[in-house]
Amino acid sequence: MAKGYWIAHVTLTDADKYPAYVKANAVAFEKYGAKFLVRGGAAQVMEGDSRERHVVIEFDSYEKALECYNSPEYAAALKLRQECAETDAIVVEGYDP
Repeated sequence: MAKGYWIAHVTLTDADKYPAYVKANAVAFEKYGAKFLVRGGAAQVMEGDSRERHVVIEFDSYEKALECYNSPEYAAALKLRQECAETDAIVVEGYDP
């Protein structure tokens, strides 16, 4: 079964509020087995446009990734994130040869 991934590109609009989102999202991420592969860090744009922060989160399956994003636990965190960041986010199914 292919893994599932969240890929997000984020621009903080209120850095002081962002830690509350990070604390709140931990509840959903623990419940759904999220594993951070990328969480900020150095990045260099090679082509196209970009935001300042990049995140890649791995889940055991595409379905788990969707369940987490649509969960009541994440809905509470999402509301906090929308108050402090502009985000482009997708859920994508991993490659399973």
